[in-house]
Amino acid sequence: MKFDPTLYFITDRLQFSEEEFLFRVEKALKGGATLIQLREKEVSTAEYIAIAEKVHAISARYGVPLIIDDRVDVALAIDAEGVHLGQSDMPVGTARAILGGEKIIGATAKTVPQALEAYRQGADYLGVGAIYPTTTHVKTVITSVETLKDICRSVPIPVNAIGGLNKTNLGVLRGAGIAGICVVSAIMKAPDPEAEAKILLEKAAELKAK
Repeated sequence: MKFDPTLYFITDRLQFSEEEFLFRVEKALKGGATLIQLREKEVSTAEYIAIAEKVHAISARYGVPLIIDDRVDVALAIDAEGVHLGQSDMPVGTARAILGGEKIIGATAKTVPQALEAYRQGADYLGVGAIYPTTTHVKTVITSVETLKDICRSVPIPVNAIGGLNKTNLGVLRGAGIAGICVVSAIMKAPDPEAEAKILLEKAAELKAK
């Protein structure tokens, strides 16, 4: 499946009501998010599926692929466009065998060997970071921009930077060779998610062009 990783929006639902969360998701997509990942770390499988169905209904209206974080079973249950796997999740090769060749599979990589292995197993893109400390409730390890550049050079698939990125601090990524940026709080916590997404999309596109 073809996809555009330029502005990869990752959700964080913890501080919002469901209504406000879904409103912000739609605003982000309206503003130009090109991929969306639903990240739910502390919910039951039933809850994950329920919210995933609602997000998928919105993303489908905008023609934006929905990526499910961690859970291949949830991705299958709602027929999402893909899944993103961390180093402690199901191996990429196993997920590819289950999901088939048409689904998008992304992987987290913090080193060149991890990147090469994910590519070998069939990953379609990589998320590399954290570039900066994050305010999300996900454990992160800082990844240097030099390592990011090395990973971009080592694999022929898209590589996105992630971790604490916002419209004010993207300059360090110039010339890194990334395919796009992943953002969480920059959109989720923005007073106007739609306007923020528009700005971030423009800045991410500029980075790709450099």
